[in-house]
Amino acid sequence: MKIGKATVPQTAICTSDEHTIVVRGEDLCRDLIGKIGFADYFFLLLTGRRPDAPASAVLEATLVAITEHGLVPSVQAARMTYAAAPDALQGAVAAGILGCGSVILGASETAGRMFVEIDEAAARHGGDLKAAATDVLKARRARGEAIPGYGHPLHKERDPRVARLFAVSREAGGGQRFVEIAEAVEAAIPGVVGKDLRLNVSAAIPAVLLGVGFPVGSLRGVPILARTAGLIAHLAEEQGNPIGFALSYQATREQQYTGELPAGFGGAHKAAA
Repeated sequence: MKIGKATVPQTAICTSDEHTIVVRGEDLCRDLIGKIGFADYFFLLLTGRRPDAPASAVLEATLVAITEHGLVPSVQAARMTYAAAPDALQGAVAAGILGCGSVILGASETAGRMFVEIDEAAARHGGDLKAAATDVLKARRARGEAIPGYGHPLHKERDPRVARLFAVSREAGGGQRFVEIAEAVEAAIPGVVGKDLRLNVSAAIPAVLLGVGFPVGSLRGVPILARTAGLIAHLAEEQGNPIGFALSYQATREQQYTGELPAGFGGAHKAAA
């Protein structure tokens, strides 16, 4: 039984012969190595075309913005994994990336898909972005879904990275349609949610990337790629200044057991001692 449509494995990304490695139609050694930055190369790999100047500037800025954010859960998972298995750097990096979901790192893709939905809904509202945003937000609330990319436990005003990313996009000549949608969502949230939730970086990233033609289905790849670099830096520090077990010990110290106990637990051991 055939699963999927393809019967022959095909790729348009890379091929090679005895003398040449071809990546997206270009000679890797002649055209790319030493002649293209990594962010632009990532865009080429992903889309099959080199980014224009706005896309290059925006992608570079988003990668820098999301690479490092302290001892967040992904970093803690990586450092604790490395402490337990220092011979497996790749396993520690993977441990940090595996938690990329709707709350951590993956919110950029979810927010981007929401922005695309609002963009499509705007036609039904005569171009009124706030009205379209309100409808989409109400539908999400009715389904019990969170609003991705808004609100932050520390940055109660706008996440400071938002203004910088928007400025980079504007100065580079990136499309502002999805920035406007992101701001329309921010304006509509109080009327739908009942409280003020400001833009955070997970909404700013898709707002600027969609404006330069970045594919919505690959938005999650940007924070994954960026955070991989950050994790490697943390693991390099872990080698000389290990805190992985300290993180584990802190969790153990704070632990409170809330389950049932067998008769004599604690007291019986003390009596025997």
